[in-house]
This record gives sequence, structure tokens and C-alpha cells, in this order.
Amino acid sequence: MSTAPDFVSVVMPAFNVGWCVGRAVDSVLSQSLRERELVVVDDGSTDDTNEVLASYGDAIRVIRQPNAGMSAARNVGIRQSQGKLVAFLDADDWWYTDKLERQVDLMRRHPELGFCSTAARVVNPEGQLLNVWHCPGSTADMLQTLFAENAAIAGGCSAVMVRRELLDRVGLFDESLRGFEDPDLWIRLAAVTGYACIGEPLVEILRREHSVSRNLEHMRKAALASLRKNRDLLPAHLRGAFWRSCLASVYTDYAKGAYRAGEVRTAVADTLRAFALAPAGRGRLCLGLLRDMALRRSL
Repeated sequence: MSTAPDFVSVVMPAFNVGWCVGRAVDSVLSQSLRERELVVVDDGSTDDTNEVLASYGDAIRVIRQPNAGMSAARNVGIRQSQGKLVAFLDADDWWYTDKLERQVDLMRRHPELGFCSTAARVVNPEGQLLNVWHCPGSTADMLQTLFAENAAIAGGCSAVMVRRELLDRVGLFDESLRGFEDPDLWIRLAAVTGYACIGEPLVEILRREHSVSRNLEHMRKAALASLRKNRDLLPAHLRGAFWRSCLASVYTDYAKGAYRAGEVRTAVADTLRAFALAPAGRGRLCLGLLRDMALRRSL
């Protein structure tokens, strides 16, 4: 492991991303921060990903393994990396040139912070701006915020930098989850350390129709599993009504997605589950959703 306190290990999972991984790699190699390494974990690719990565020679480190999933690939990359700071980048996203330098400066000036991220521009395959993923309004109590708003960490995985010692403390990505492993790790980090966000977008995130986040059923199951397993991280007074309201929020969020996908029975069942969990806090929302579904309105 590098002993330099500001040395950053960038970990990138890669599976059949020959069409885009070069852009991501180039965005790391062009960073203004020079004290860094890039560890790419080729997770059993069957396209030309290997050839694209090989073209970079010794400028990057490539680890190849049979396909095991994104979380497993990230974890392998973390274990094989050298830095005391770890940053993540998905192979279809890319950074602006001062992203790492700005985050390292933030972490250096605020040793109480265990992880940070930046705002991000979310674009479609044509490069058109879909939205800006802004920083949360407050970072004072991120644990509570993350239970209530699972996507509160601006930029998601491709924007986060974390101190390795914190990963050693709370554990790596949960490989049993499929699609919610990023917020699950942020929850565990927020339970033991501080978080901050750079408000300027320094990351571009590609949103595709068939991206992992579109798999509603896997995301739903993983989100519910994460909130249940991490319940005890909340202060005791928040493990009752507040936690049930957060769980209900997950059910209503995915009920909307199921309804839009034509899975009306699933949507209704999840809305009823949400109502049973939090009739006071989520009751009006649930009744409104049920009404709109019955009337076949758009959600």
C-alpha cells in the first residue's frame, strides 16, 4: 500500500464495455492529480474489453477474473489497490480533469470526513443532459438522510472518494445485493463518519435504458434487504416509526416503477404494504397512488 496520504486508487469494474471503457480510462489518466493509480477489474468480458485495456500498457493495472458481478469486481479492485484514498468509476461514466484533485483537497482540509462525492451531470447516449444530480441540501445527518432518501449521495459510485481505513472498518460492497450495493455502503459509512459534497458537477454519468438501475425487481429486493439489515445502525429512537416510514417509501417508489412497467398487481400489493407499515406518515400518498392506479392515470 502506498504510504503517501494523498495517493488515490481508482477502482473500475469492467464487463463487456469495450465500446466505452476507453473514455473512462482516458478521463482518469488525464486527471490533474498525478498521485494515483487505476485498477481495472475485467469481470469476465467476452467482447473486446481486454484488447482495449491492453492498449494502455503499464499506464493501468488490469485484473482479470471470471464473471462475478459488479460488487465482487469492485471488492477485488479495492483489495488489490495501494492508496489510502479510494475512488470509484464505472466504465460507462467519466470525470472532469480536476475531479480527484478537488476531492483530495477537500479530504486533506477536513480530516473528520470519511467520504465525499461531487455533483454530477446525467446524460443519455446522445450526450444530451437529462438532469443534474445535486448535492443533498444538508450533510449534517447523512445516516438518517440515506434511510429516507437512498440516492442522497450525489453522483453515486462514480463520484465517491473514501478513506481506505473506513472500508476496513465497515466492510466492502455487499455482494449479496444486486443493484443497491452502493447506497448500502454509503449507509454503513455514514453511521461512523462524516460526508461532504462538492456542488460543482465533476462527473458525467451515462444513463441507458438497460442499465443495472433499471432492473426494478432486483433493486427493490436489495433496497428492502439493505434497510432491514442496517436498521440497528440508526439511533434507537429512529428504529420504529421512522424506519417503517423509510421502508414504506421504498415500497411506494418501486410500486410506481412497477405500475409504469404494466405490473399493476405488483404495484397495488406494494402500495398496500406501504400503507400497512406507515398509515400515518405515508397513508395519504398510498391512497392517492391506489386511486390513480384504479383510474389508470399516469404516474
